[in-house]
Amino acid sequence: MNKPVMGIQLYTLRDHIRTAEDFDATLKRLSAMGVTDVQISAIGDFPAEEQRKALDNNNMKVCITHKSFDLMKEDLATLIKDHETIGCDALGIGSAPSESRGNSKNVRRFIAEAEEIGRELKKTGKTFNYHNHAFEFFRLDDMAKTMMDLLIDEADPELFNFIPDVAWIHYGGSDPVEVLRRMKGRVKVLHFKDYIIDDEGYRKFVSLGKGIVDLKACYEAAIELGIPYIMYEQDCDWVDDDPFKAVEESWAFMQSLEKGE
Repeated sequence: MNKPVMGIQLYTLRDHIRTAEDFDATLKRLSAMGVTDVQISAIGDFPAEEQRKALDNNNMKVCITHKSFDLMKEDLATLIKDHETIGCDALGIGSAPSESRGNSKNVRRFIAEAEEIGRELKKTGKTFNYHNHAFEFFRLDDMAKTMMDLLIDEADPELFNFIPDVAWIHYGGSDPVEVLRRMKGRVKVLHFKDYIIDDEGYRKFVSLGKGIVDLKACYEAAIELGIPYIMYEQDCDWVDDDPFKAVEESWAFMQSLEKGE
C-alpha cells in the first residue's frame, strides 16, 4: 500500500502568507525542508495567478484549500476558476457556520447547502470537503446522535467529503482511527495535530509527537484506508511562539513516521 504524501497546512503559518512576496518566501523555506505539498488556508488577498507563480517557483503543489462557506454559496464560479489556476481540485471549509450547528434541523439544512455546492464542484472535477473541530462529536440538542453522525450517515458520499482533524476528534471524545474508518473513501487529506492538557486543565497544542494523540496509529490507519495526504496543522501555542519552529519539529516527526522509526 502507498504511503500518504506528507505536507504542511499553511494556516499554521498564516501570518507569513499575507502578501505574494511573503507567500513565496514561506514556500521557499518549506521547500528547503523537503516539503513538496501544502494546503492553502487564510492566505492574503492577492490573485491566484501570483499564488501559482510562487508555487511553481518552489516546485510546490496544493492538495486542498480552506475557503469561506459563504463565499462558496455566493461566488463559487470564481473559486472554481481560482482553483483551476493553482491546480487544486479539492475545496474545503474550516468549520460549519454557527447557525448550522446544535440541532438536527440546522445540521440537515447545512448538509443540503453543502451537497448543492458539492454537486456544482463535481461538474468540474472538484470536491467539497469538511474540516471538523470537537463540537461535531457532542450530542445534538434534539437527538442522541452527534453532528458528525449526521454528516457521515446522511450526507451524500459523492458530494460531501471530509478533512478529519485527529486532535479535535480526540478532544471531542472519539477515537480518531474509528472515525477515519467510518469515513473510508471520503478523505483525501488528513490533518495531523497534537495537544496536551496542562496542569490547570486547559488544552494546549504542541508539536507533533509531543502530545497525547496516538499519531502512529493514525498514520497506520491512513495507509490502511488509502488516504493520499497528511497535512500538519497547528492552530496556536507554537514552540517559543514561533510557528516555523513548530513546523520544523513537527516535520521531523512526520519524517520519522515515514521511515518507521
